[in-house]
Amino acid sequence: MRIVSLVPSATEIVCRLGLAGDLVGVSGDCDFPPEIGGVPVLSQRVATPELTSAAIDRRIREDVHSGTSVYHLDADTLARVDPTLILTQELCSVCAPSFTTVRRAARLLDAPVRIVSLEPRSLADVLDNVQLVADLSGVPARGRAVISELRARIDAVAAGAAPARPRVAFLEWVDPIFVGGHWVPEMIAAAGGIDVLGVAGRPSTRVPWDAVRDARPEVLIVAPCGFHLARAREEAALLARRDGWRELPAVRGGQVYIVDASSYFNRPGPRLIDGMEILASILQGRAVPGARPLDAVERWSG
Repeated sequence: MRIVSLVPSATEIVCRLGLAGDLVGVSGDCDFPPEIGGVPVLSQRVATPELTSAAIDRRIREDVHSGTSVYHLDADTLARVDPTLILTQELCSVCAPSFTTVRRAARLLDAPVRIVSLEPRSLADVLDNVQLVADLSGVPARGRAVISELRARIDAVAAGAAPARPRVAFLEWVDPIFVGGHWVPEMIAAAGGIDVLGVAGRPSTRVPWDAVRDARPEVLIVAPCGFHLARAREEAALLARRDGWRELPAVRGGQVYIVDASSYFNRPGPRLIDGMEILASILQGRAVPGARPLDAVERWSG
């Protein structure tokens, strides 16, 4: 196989299946696992993370409104690496080059290539995608083994949930405010909480700050999409300037947490289960095997 993955989650699935050596191209957003460091980068995000949250949101909205892709795809290099399988997505125009853009670029290839769009909207869909990639790559047994391990970890998290379920708000962007959707409410429920703003299976939703205040979350998770822990910390500081911040039950109770959303919450791949374990360590108040609290989460102290 000669695999091009233009989605970070797909890249992580490919590598989890032991197929890192088959990757011949990735997206500029693909930063895990470390062994993909020498793989050619075929796409780059137009709105760079150095911009402010508001500026990133504005640039993306302008590009989408004008019909311009928010990614640049290097069609010439795509043709040179000559893939047999290209993995992309249509679920979110901000997360990877669109299926249409990739299909157009693939016309430069001399040989037949299979283009597959991964569209997970739930945890079950994520597991199905693991098996799909395994099947397409000719290693179905590896897919079943990975899924079995991930399901066992999900069950272990859910088994530790207490009857008292705290109210949780999961903020996926802070300026403007978006709340997490799709698989995030499922993760929160499995870890022992109630998502008071997000809807399972539905896209992330923009909400006014008043909606966050009125929801009165007892736990607040700051998880800006595409950002690791250091940048997420900066975004939390923006939230603290909002009217009524100090009156939120989560703030009064010291239950505001900043997380590495890019690694463990935004990407619909195997590390979502790590994210679920991180949530469980927060909501269940106990050490959860597999959770990565030191490099993935910190309590807000501002």
